[in-house]
Amino acid sequence: MPDRGKIDTETFDSVIAPHLGADREDVTIGPQHGVDFGVLSVEESAVVVATDPISILPELGFERAGRVALDIVLTDVAVSGIAPTHITVSLSLPPEMTDEELGQTWRGMADHAENLGVSIVSGHTARYEGIEYSWVGGATALGVGDPADIVRPDGANPGDAVVLATGPGAETAGLFATLFPEALELPAKTVATAQECVGDILGVADATTAAAAGELTAIHDTTEGGVIGGLTEMATGAGVTFDVRRDPAPVQPGVAAVCDAIGVDPWTVTSAGSLLITAPPATAESVVEALEAHGTPAAVIGSVEECSDTSADVILDGERVEPPESDPAWDAMARLRQSD
Repeated sequence: MPDRGKIDTETFDSVIAPHLGADREDVTIGPQHGVDFGVLSVEESAVVVATDPISILPELGFERAGRVALDIVLTDVAVSGIAPTHITVSLSLPPEMTDEELGQTWRGMADHAENLGVSIVSGHTARYEGIEYSWVGGATALGVGDPADIVRPDGANPGDAVVLATGPGAETAGLFATLFPEALELPAKTVATAQECVGDILGVADATTAAAAGELTAIHDTTEGGVIGGLTEMATGAGVTFDVRRDPAPVQPGVAAVCDAIGVDPWTVTSAGSLLITAPPATAESVVEALEAHGTPAAVIGSVEECSDTSADVILDGERVEPPESDPAWDAMARLRQSD
């Protein structure tokens, strides 16, 4: 498995998947590699459940860092087609975090939850020796809704169009521009523009906007491994091929310059808040219109095809591509931290 980041498929299949506790009939979607959520059947409702770590980067400002962290967790529920409704938050804080900084972080989380109609129902908050920024806890999000509204990440069908919202590399560019503004050796205006990519992460709002625009076959967020990683997980799960192009994709200002400065391909690095969506072509156009009316750039970047052989593929600009073994942003982060 990779030294950094999420475990690979082989480790998941050999270590995690064979050992999942009790086999209960109310679990309708259980743990799967590349699937961000599970689903429980409770009476007439579907309960979507997702767990993620909490990352707080002081450089973002504590209130904004709390808002961004919460949205990333809640997006893992929102991509199911059901809006998040509840969340539990566990914070294991470094000793140097002050009460004022905790208050700012919590206000960012709580205000964002309130704006999204999400209730914080339980949690745990403490300071512990040995904890360092940015990984300071975890959260479990839930969404309660109609089982008929569930959108599976492995639901893409041949003939669907592929929509990309926000665009590749946005989160990585925003974070690196914020964390290492001088090391990038870029014009100050370019750095400031790129920093706005993490001004707000809008994964939840974009997922719910897309789901309301028509019947979708799949939604997935582009976290570790970026757009290529997300497309690969979707293609493998559905047993299809994705044929996509770079040219139509929305690209946020400053992304290309920052990714070039740190030596990464924006299509292969984490971009939390960017979404991949598949739907019949007419619906896909409606999704693009709805997202753009909501203020998020989006475009149809390709189509879903039958597999040409026994393996699912991602074809980018006519060439078959593989996802990175681990997100290149991890290595870039390590290089820049060592040079500080």
